[in-house]
Amino acid sequence: MAQGHGDTLREEFTPKSWTVLREGYGLAELRADAIAGLTVAIVALPLSMAIAIASGVGPERGLYTAIIGGFLVSALGGSRFQIGGPAGAFIVLVSACVMQTGLDGLILATFLSGFLLIAVGALRLGTYIKFIPYPVTVGFTAGIAVIILASQMRDFFGLSLGGPEPAEIVGKVEVLWAARGTVTGAALALAVGTMAIILGLKRVRPGWPGMLIAIAAAAVAAWAFGLPVETIQSKFGALPRVPPAPGLPAMNAGLLMQALPWAVSFALLGAIESLLSAVVADGMSGRRHRSNAELVGQGVANIGSALFGGFCVTGTIARTATNVRAGSRGPVSGMLHAVFLLVVMLVAAPLAGYIPLAALAGVLVLVAWNMAEKEELWSLVRNSRADAAIVLVTLGLVVFRDLTEGIIAGAAIGGAVFIRRMSDAAQVVPVAEDRPVTEQSGDVVVYRLRGAYFFGAAATLGSVLDRIAEKPRAFVVDFSDVPFVDSSGARSFEMLAGKMARKGGILVLTGAGPEVRRALLTQGLREPHVAWRSTVADALEEFAGARS
Repeated sequence: MAQGHGDTLREEFTPKSWTVLREGYGLAELRADAIAGLTVAIVALPLSMAIAIASGVGPERGLYTAIIGGFLVSALGGSRFQIGGPAGAFIVLVSACVMQTGLDGLILATFLSGFLLIAVGALRLGTYIKFIPYPVTVGFTAGIAVIILASQMRDFFGLSLGGPEPAEIVGKVEVLWAARGTVTGAALALAVGTMAIILGLKRVRPGWPGMLIAIAAAAVAAWAFGLPVETIQSKFGALPRVPPAPGLPAMNAGLLMQALPWAVSFALLGAIESLLSAVVADGMSGRRHRSNAELVGQGVANIGSALFGGFCVTGTIARTATNVRAGSRGPVSGMLHAVFLLVVMLVAAPLAGYIPLAALAGVLVLVAWNMAEKEELWSLVRNSRADAAIVLVTLGLVVFRDLTEGIIAGAAIGGAVFIRRMSDAAQVVPVAEDRPVTEQSGDVVVYRLRGAYFFGAAATLGSVLDRIAEKPRAFVVDFSDVPFVDSSGARSFEMLAGKMARKGGILVLTGAGPEVRRALLTQGLREPHVAWRSTVADALEEFAGARS
């Protein structure tokens, strides 16, 4: 039996790449994965650079992240189809981290977050991260979309600001509005044109790489007409053709203390984002991912990304979905996507310098619009006040305060709502059985509990049970429909038994399953303090005999 548990544990942490290769992998699978990997690379190339620029770092670091991190996520993760790389959800955190700690702090925080993710996976906590309520994820995603949208307005409209652009949303909007008179027509035309091409091709030629075509068209237009717009090269210089040699990030006590809180935020957000992406892939493919193996793989990928000068790596929902739709057979497609990006960097890095920042802004505006989950948000707000409170609080805190605060507050409200709903679901009802046991003025009453009896239900039903226990000589409580009792619930019955004893009566417990019985016994509900019987019928027969 122990050996079987060990096998299960090893399987839980086995990378999916090893599972796929062990099942048998041939030329047909390699061909399918190569096509899928190329398709994803075409999508990932402009997105990786756009996300890096929006995050406040150079576009080359987006490529390092996608190449190194993306390869390791697919090679070592617990999902067959996960595509790793820089994600739009991290833009806010990364840009704030860079502003506070500098590039060295960002790379160190990414490095540390990798070890935290490995620890979370090794402790088998990945299953619990998936329990974050759905309204929290919708509110969080919508908040991220709002922030990304705001962050792209400067490049989208080609605005000239008198000073640095504030990170917080209210100050950002004020500064952008004050600069509205500096709109550059060429930048706006390129941004809108990029969006139009992407949307048009999606409608008439959905199989074509619309994002890459739109970016290339914008670059050609800016070069051919000499448009007065910022490009990657004019702002960041020429892109390097090869990733840098690996090296440990800069580290000292002061920088470590600054980077550690950001590392925790990166790890928390990365775990949530990657597992959500893996769940999406499961839904599309019918497969099941390994949560803890995925987190360990994500951790190694973040360490690897930091060693090569990249930043946060996580599973990316859009690229992962593209991978599944393109016919991927397994993790090899994700590894090949990283290889294709490396080849592009080696061969065509100078050409990327001509890409206008306005075109990348147009891409990210569409990304923000698509990730906002507008229908789901409206459905939650419209259909349930509790869900509306969760989603709106999460959205508001993410936009106006902090990502981590939004997730924690939303999860806390979601937990409170769940407790309330579970408490309301718990019931205590009278039982008639085969004879009239509604002898409320007599000496025996029988009631049945329904639902989980935990601290919330105990607070709700405790007073009801106390009132019932005022008069009878015997109070029979049937636990047949109770799946769970926590220590608070069990303690309330211990107190109820004491009350019955003081009045000369006895509490009789019937129908308890092994787990419920163990919880009650742990709180001292033992003979002769209480009476234990198998069924209500047994208890009634005993008391009927005693009366006769």
